[in-house]
Amino acid sequence: MTFVLPELSFAYDALEPHIDARTMEIHHSKHHQWYTNKVNAALEWTALESETNMSFILSHLDQIAEEKRQAVVNSGGGRLNHSIFWSTMWPDWWGAPEWALADMINETFGSFDSFKEQFTQKASTVFGSGRARLCQDENGKLVLKRTSFQDNPVMSNLHPLLGIDVREHAYYLNYQNRRPDYIAARWNVVDWTKVAERLQ
Repeated sequence: MTFVLPELSFAYDALEPHIDARTMEIHHSKHHQWYTNKVNAALEWTALESETNMSFILSHLDQIAEEKRQAVVNSGGGRLNHSIFWSTMWPDWWGAPEWALADMINETFGSFDSFKEQFTQKASTVFGSGRARLCQDENGKLVLKRTSFQDNPVMSNLHPLLGIDVREHAYYLNYQNRRPDYIAARWNVVDWTKVAERLQ
């Protein structure tokens, strides 16, 4: 097996009250583990079987036989999406982006508050299962993007910086059908330092 479940840098209950411990435990230990297991199986006997960079795999799908390609997208995308999701979270984070990231957000969206409003709108209007993202395009410019199911922006030559998972298993135990409340709570646990480190 090439890929293993990445450990979190915080305890399951560390994000409370914004995201509850039981949701975190199920989301990480069950859902993320499932995608990890599945992508290992999907990559067996492919040209990219020994590749350890999931972004590379998803941006080079032409090297995978067509009959296996969608399974790699589904499971590999699920693994990468969750890994980015966890890595940009931190308990009770406060403040806003600084330095280069702050300048880029202000230049692109007008202000941090305007960015939050636009990002929240994207996340609120994802139909069904998917995510809202802050990405960099090939020219280094910031863009907002919605993705469905387990698609990842790298498949469209975009580099993901920040994402919010709005599939029901990410919030239903605590927020039920109140997606807007979950999205609002997510802003309390964004680790902007980690987001900035993802800039290319």
